[in-house]
Amino acid sequence: MTDTLLSIGHGYSAQALAARLCPGWRVIGTTRDAAKAAALRAAGVEPLVWPGTDLAPALDRATHLLSSVPPGPQGDPVVAELEAQLRAADHLEWVGYLSTTGVYGDHDGGWVDESTPLSPTTSRGQARVAAEAAWAALGLPLHIFRLAGIYGPGRSPLDRVRAGTARRIVKPGQVFSRIHVEDIAQVLAASMARPRPGAVYNVADDEPAPPQDVIAFAARMLGRPLPPETPFEEADLSPMARSFYAESKRVANNRIKAELGVHLRHPDYRTGLAAEVETERDARRKA
Repeated sequence: MTDTLLSIGHGYSAQALAARLCPGWRVIGTTRDAAKAAALRAAGVEPLVWPGTDLAPALDRATHLLSSVPPGPQGDPVVAELEAQLRAADHLEWVGYLSTTGVYGDHDGGWVDESTPLSPTTSRGQARVAAEAAWAALGLPLHIFRLAGIYGPGRSPLDRVRAGTARRIVKPGQVFSRIHVEDIAQVLAASMARPRPGAVYNVADDEPAPPQDVIAFAARMLGRPLPPETPFEEADLSPMARSFYAESKRVANNRIKAELGVHLRHPDYRTGLAAEVETERDARRKA
């Protein structure tokens, strides 16, 4: 039987995983936007528009299942829509749910690991805790991945510096953990090769850092002027952006290394951003 991944909510991180698995795997990916189906097909993914399509045939064929769908006001939409079918899917070898390190809440810059009690301070974090519990209650071979801030090609500080939208917002003591999308794909693939139902993994790089330092490094990499520093209290931020600054913590990643044998390709933001710049230079040289 061909290994088949059903990827529900086939977005940025899941697409990086699919690129790692293909060829060799059959990947079925859902999208809410029918216009994106052609792009998925061109990448070797069988697209399904969902909601709006019966997922039962794809779920029956799948050996592995990944959900990247965030919870909404009414809870996890995948569990709400497919609970009975998921409970009956005892043929699945591996199930992954992409969560967030926001479930840990604020630790005033201190370290958290997978044993840290969940104490989210934002409504988004609280919704993620509820979604993790809903998935855990299904009785599936579940693996939960708590992702730090995601960056990578097309979604990085480099793009914001180029666009002129990057800001160095300074809040004393504020640190964030982050992870390159290629390393998310690496962790997921390693877990699929070494299933441990019930496992929870933090997915973060080795170096939590103040956000203004990351923007400054990106500007220097591109030879652009450093955006001026703006005190947090004076920054005109959306409620969503402001809520990110309500939590400060350093996310430990020892488990993905010890259990899954992962060696991060981008262990810190400097190597991650430098690799992106070098890839862009190679592409221009070949053009």
